[in-house]
Amino acid sequence: MNYLIGDLQGCCDALERLLATLDFSPSRDRLYLLGDLVNRGPASLATLRRLQGLGDAARCLLGNHDLHLLAAAAGTRKPHRSDTLSEILDAPDREALLDWLRQQRLARHEQGWLMVHAGVVPQWDAVQTLALAGEVEALLRGPDLQDFLQQMYGNEPLSWDESLAGTARWRFIVNVLTRLRFCDAQGRLDLKTKDADGAPEGFLPWFDVPDRRSAGTPIAFGHWSTLGLLQRADLLALDTGCVWGGRLTAARVETGRVLEIIQVDCAQAQKPGLHSG
Repeated sequence: MNYLIGDLQGCCDALERLLATLDFSPSRDRLYLLGDLVNRGPASLATLRRLQGLGDAARCLLGNHDLHLLAAAAGTRKPHRSDTLSEILDAPDREALLDWLRQQRLARHEQGWLMVHAGVVPQWDAVQTLALAGEVEALLRGPDLQDFLQQMYGNEPLSWDESLAGTARWRFIVNVLTRLRFCDAQGRLDLKTKDADGAPEGFLPWFDVPDRRSAGTPIAFGHWSTLGLLQRADLLALDTGCVWGGRLTAARVETGRVLEIIQVDCAQAQKPGLHSG
């Protein structure tokens, strides 16, 4: 069986409860983790080790928190006061875990689903999304990782242009695939608003933009805990705020369809004011 799973953010106990609920078998079943595997939760190290140990039975996407871990490990990004990454950075198997993380994907199209952590701008269809994700994946796996991570952060450019090249192009791809929530009809990004009901004037949730080229392609994503579980014929949002005291959600899927939604409670509750995607 194939399961899509929302943001873990280091909640390994919830993952174990979910796997027990699913009667998960790595020889029979496959997990697709939609990114933000680590950070803010209590057991980021245990989470990475568990997923790495599952081999090909766990296929993971990279979210913004996972990229933050790579940047912190490379010394190009200072840890945030609410990070829970130090146990990974101090672990004896740190390098093996970071190398495993670098091999994960920014987008997948399997089981009839296009999977991303955050979203897709209206100008991209599934084929282009996968191709652009592949450009950044090659950088993450390549010898110039530190240089790339040094330049990866920033909100500009805010709009897609086929002529974008180099750092500007790759930064835009990263921002769309790991940070996007709202954009306007032309695909201009708003990277500040997190509240699902707080769209700035002229902006919409990326999946509600009219005539987006990915419409009709079933898309699954995480990242947006204030949105919660959202299920439409060709759309599935699975970040249900486990790390914020919510639930961890899995969807059993096949060929672009959802067969079942499974949820477990998460005991982890962050302090007020730390809520972040």
